[in-house]
Amino acid sequence: MSILEAIILGIVQGLTEFLPISSSAHLRIVGEFLPSAEDPGATFTAITQIGTELAVLVY
Repeated sequence: MSILEAIILGIVQGLTEFLPISSSAHLRIVGEFLPSAEDPGATFTAITQIGTELAVLVY
């Protein structure tokens, strides 16, 4: 996964985390449309969700 793909998935995570929809599913779907066309994986999804929670606590 390139840094650009990670940034795109991070933006998707940030936009969909607070909506009443599954941010994890959106990461998986958007991951299929990226140039590498692969699922970002459970580890990446967990890290982005922890990052979202950390951002809320800092805010």
